[in-house]
Amino acid sequence: MDPLDVVGNLQKVRPAYQSIVSAIKHDVIGYEVLGRFYDNNESESLGSFFLDEEVPEEFKVEVDQHILQLAISDMLKNDNSGYLFINRTAKQLMVNDGEDLLETLLTFEQRGFAMNRIIIEVTEHDFDQEFDKLSNLLLYYKTYGIQVAIDHVGAKSSNIDRIRQLEPHILKIDTKHIRTHNSEVFQDIMYSLSMLAHRIGAALLFENIEDDFQLHFAWKNGGRYYQGHYLARPHVELLSKDSLSLDIGSKVAAYIQREKLLIEQRLVILTEWEHKVKGLLSKWEGTKKIDEFINLLSHQFNEESFRMFICDSDGLQISSNFRKREKEWELEPRKKGSNWAFRPYFLENVMQMKTLNRGTISDIYSDIETKEMVRTFSFPLTDKHFLFVDIRYSYIYENECLLI
Repeated sequence: MDPLDVVGNLQKVRPAYQSIVSAIKHDVIGYEVLGRFYDNNESESLGSFFLDEEVPEEFKVEVDQHILQLAISDMLKNDNSGYLFINRTAKQLMVNDGEDLLETLLTFEQRGFAMNRIIIEVTEHDFDQEFDKLSNLLLYYKTYGIQVAIDHVGAKSSNIDRIRQLEPHILKIDTKHIRTHNSEVFQDIMYSLSMLAHRIGAALLFENIEDDFQLHFAWKNGGRYYQGHYLARPHVELLSKDSLSLDIGSKVAAYIQREKLLIEQRLVILTEWEHKVKGLLSKWEGTKKIDEFINLLSHQFNEESFRMFICDSDGLQISSNFRKREKEWELEPRKKGSNWAFRPYFLENVMQMKTLNRGTISDIYSDIETKEMVRTFSFPLTDKHFLFVDIRYSYIYENECLLI
């Protein structure tokens, strides 16, 4: 598309709206504004126009301003109280020091469109271009109540410190990465982003949701907002909840029931393991015969475990390792005397077991020795001695409830 045709025919340029859905109310809470060029009753996306580096930034700003004015006017006309998500590159924002956009928003604020309903989306790779200037401008916008979203978060882990510095209101996650990345790698990325969002008080928005798997992933990973063709395609009208492609509420209700079932199954397994240990507690004769006691337990956990040991309340390992290789359990006396208190949550879990007198199970983690994903079942033998049973990945994989 010739850029001059676009700029010279703004009357043919109209906004299209892609709905943003809330995970809380399952309703449409806002729209991402996209550009469309209409000619002879046919529409064409303006994506190529905005992505073309040969097109002057002033042209893009002029077209974006036109689209924004039409979009806000549409919302005022329809008495729509939702948010507007608008895409801007760093270069566009820098034109006239961002004053064009601010003046437009101030004008519409006088007509009743609150500034905090505008959410400016900038992509993470924009941080490579004069970040200090961009950051200062966005922070300036925030003083007016304008919100900021970072798109394509996670593309560059080196930008985490810059995201923290900016403290955006929303982090946008592209669910297409679920298909293109190794699942374990992407799950690690998601864990880091979830922690970051929690630290800075940002909401997670999952975009490009195109199927049930991606919607479930977004829900399970704490997404507050959803966006994608699976929910609603871009439309010239401001769609409502009733116009979505599916009933979000019923989908989420199914996810909840499935999750509750898996949690229930996991608790059943945990209770069975507790009963196995309790059934042998009468054989506990203190630390002098500690390895003999683990030997008895190893037969009870022959199917589930590949490693067992006992620590005191300070994290000091007071038994040998019982390590299963092939089909036989081997004794590893050299592990006695190791201290595991440095591990995250170790002491907290020990104190919880001591206080509640109940077993616990860790999250899934990568074992340093085997490099496999494992979980550890822990149980208080006394108020000073704690059993640790490492569960092998093959058993976890065979029991879906242990994968969550």
